[in-house]
Amino acid sequence: MEHPVVQQTGVLTTDIPETQTQPVQFKREISLFGGISIIGGIMVGSGIFYLGSYVLMRTGMSLGLALVAWIVGGIVSLLGGLCYAELGASDTRAGGTAVYLREAFHPVVGFMSGFSSWALGGPGSIAALAIALPSILTAFIPMSEMTIKMVAILLIIGLTVVNCFGVKLGSRLQNVSMIAKIIPIAIILILGLVRGTVTPNLSLQPVEGSGSIFSLFGMLAFAVVATLWAYEGWTNLNTVTEEIRQPEKNLPRAIMIAIGGITLLYTLFNYAIYRVLPFEQIQSLLASDQLYLGTFAAQALLGPAGATLVSVGMIVSIFGSLNGCVLAFPRMHYAMAQDGHFFNSFKKLHPKYAVPTSALIVQGLISIVLVLLRNLNQLTSLVVFSSMLFSMLTVIAVFRYRQKFPDLKRPYKVFLYPVTVIVTALIFFGLLINTLMEDPVTSIMGLSIPLIGIAVYYAFGARNRRQQQEA
Repeated sequence: MEHPVVQQTGVLTTDIPETQTQPVQFKREISLFGGISIIGGIMVGSGIFYLGSYVLMRTGMSLGLALVAWIVGGIVSLLGGLCYAELGASDTRAGGTAVYLREAFHPVVGFMSGFSSWALGGPGSIAALAIALPSILTAFIPMSEMTIKMVAILLIIGLTVVNCFGVKLGSRLQNVSMIAKIIPIAIILILGLVRGTVTPNLSLQPVEGSGSIFSLFGMLAFAVVATLWAYEGWTNLNTVTEEIRQPEKNLPRAIMIAIGGITLLYTLFNYAIYRVLPFEQIQSLLASDQLYLGTFAAQALLGPAGATLVSVGMIVSIFGSLNGCVLAFPRMHYAMAQDGHFFNSFKKLHPKYAVPTSALIVQGLISIVLVLLRNLNQLTSLVVFSSMLFSMLTVIAVFRYRQKFPDLKRPYKVFLYPVTVIVTALIFFGLLINTLMEDPVTSIMGLSIPLIGIAVYYAFGARNRRQQQEA
């Protein structure tokens, strides 16, 4: 049997086995709205509620510079999204980054990306989100650290089971959670803009620190890094390309609509807070380590019910992000197995539900182990460096695809190529250097995982050669 995407990708058939024993193919059941929901559901997590505080502090408490940082972070994400859109629309195989890096550079590079996702990035993100959700509930229900971890484990098990019953069910759950999380955010945003009585000072000059041009650029760059954590997630739709209806059209549309809409949402949400809370109150709250400014804004607008509303919104947001991660990551591991350098069970789809069941289950197990071994701060820090590294390489892969596969059909092409690609790659490189300088220990630990992946890749290669000789 031919690979289902061979005819669509044409010139990319050289790395695909001529014969396939897999009896089941992915089902194209994700609509345009479903794609937007997957991206938005992962991106809009808890970050919208607390990262605005970090952005403010990193800009020297400049409200204007903080809003600029949110806009720049959205633009950076959109530039990266455009690169992913070209790759995903032209190469519609499942796996996303793992496939693009394999084709563009070398199979071992794609495997390093996938292995990092399998061992750390995917499970680490899932574990962090699963811990974050019950942590919010401690404001209403006192829970010990172990109780929080038990709830997190139950969440992982439950969502893994749900996504084992097909992408349609998981996608529908994502659609519902996406709508549900937007409602409380929109209420606070609209009421803040309409009923807010504060006229915020949007000067770009920092209240704290130097106001020199070099200092401003440094503050802005540091703040943009913080916003990118809130924008994280726009790369994940590419992992389920084989399950998207008309991916050549819907993938680029979903990426651009989701990132553009969320950039507007984040910027207006933070501005609405500035319209409600006086600057002196914001300073006082941050000085006392009260980071959830949205909660206080909602309380000012709606009383105690407002704080409850925000908490519910945070819970729904994190739940949607968690479900999106559980759904998306195993498709990359499926692609690795298809390449012959990973567990054979990962390339098998369930005969009825057409999902990589084994990959889903193993992902859940690793996530549970990380929940038991690490706390929230450790988990979020560990996954950062390697994810940015492979995002940068994937952006550069646009160049490589155009060089290696000039005749490949490209339903979508990056706007203002090659300038967009060059600028995006340089931005990611700068963020890598910044992260390495700010936190060298965590960066090196994050880099160690893909390096281990090299050894694993060649170990599977040796296994394959032995099997061929025995046959």
